Amino acid sequence: MISSSINENDIEVELEELNQLSQAILTKYGYDFTNYAQSSFKRRIIMVLKKNSIKSVGLLIQKIVQDPKFFEQFVTDITVNTTELFRDPSFFRVVREELLPILSNRPEFNIWHAACSTGEEVISMAILLKEEGLWEKAKIYATDINTAVLKKAAEARYPLRNWELFKQNYSNTNPKGKLEDYCEIKDNEIQFDKDLIKNVRFKQHDLAVDQHFFKFDFILCRNVMIYFNQKLQNRVFELLHNSLFLGGYLALGAKESLIWCKIADKFAAFNENEKIYKKIKL
Repeated sequence: MISSSINENDIEVELEELNQLSQAILTKYGYDFTNYAQSSFKRRIIMVLKKNSIKSVGLLIQKIVQDPKFFEQFVTDITVNTTELFRDPSFFRVVREELLPILSNRPEFNIWHAACSTGEEVISMAILLKEEGLWEKAKIYATDINTAVLKKAAEARYPLRNWELFKQNYSNTNPKGKLEDYCEIKDNEIQFDKDLIKNVRFKQHDLAVDQHFFKFDFILCRNVMIYFNQKLQNRVFELLHNSLFLGGYLALGAKESLIWCKIADKFAAFNENEKIYKKIKL
């Protein structure tokens, strides 16, 4: 239980303390939070302090360095894992109707879901591929910094409370079936068919420090850049560019853009409304 003696409004966190925390994590575990957007990072640190009744960042640093299991939970708490099946249905409708027909002309193609969280986006893509007859052609990689959410993604199981939202989103993608065709409901949970993710490789990957590990025809890195500062955004855009084949496609979140990044001229808009871009230069 959270101690009533620690109130979020009473917690003071200075920039120097955030820097010390980020450096301690980088040194001990190799995770790099130094270029996360400061305001968002600070809010989440305060939330962690309050949740665990820890009275200072200094004590939090000690706990993180001394307790690897606590650090695993810290990563879960500090990273944003908000997602849903067919989030932004208009995006998936464009993927279905405009992008997949292009990829279908290739003998096979590779897809990377970067920062995939608990995997709803991966399941969404698998369903689209099934319905468009392309599932056998695709090799899919799904990565995240957080190993705990990767385990959840590999289970393909979600709370029943999300069912109506999932069905509504799916119905707005111009579907070719029913969502019930891909899952069953039991024990107050939605269990998706594990065959949907049979071709998916789940892999731990930190966009802030790791390099590219494969070449892809389509990369989805949606609703991630908003949590990075400009320096880290440029670093990640370069990583994503290097990970794409020439003529490959990059999808961002609705509130994200690569207009201001250093390599913006190496992409052209494929669908600006849905933030899908095509790599046109090496």
